[in-house]
Amino acid sequence: MNNPASKITASELELMKVLWNADKELPISEIIKALEETTDWEISTIKTLLRRLCNKGIVKAIKREVFYYKALVSQQEYNEYSTQNLIDRLYSGSAKNLIASLISSKKLKPEDIKELQEMFKVGDKNE
Repeated sequence: MNNPASKITASELELMKVLWNADKELPISEIIKALEETTDWEISTIKTLLRRLCNKGIVKAIKREVFYYKALVSQQEYNEYSTQNLIDRLYSGSAKNLIASLISSKKLKPEDIKELQEMFKVGDKNE
């Protein structure tokens, strides 16, 4: 578990979403404002989460007139780690079994399946 994305907790993920959506360094006031709209967290909780994320090397604090915070782990890195972790835990590392499960449980719409079929054709040399 050397991947920094593996260290992000559910609460920290909510804070990370704010940073990822902004796609820039944010002062703590903007982070607090965004989280007040979606959570009932106290300011001290938000500061604690930021400190933990900084200590884990997931977020960087930049001192200016106030502290600004920047994500060091991208949303894509987090999503890739989480997806692989899910596949490993639930499907013994088989992405094929994940897709089969989604199809058999009717979680994919016909247009989703068609789009996936087109994606698979990209690497097909028989065309």
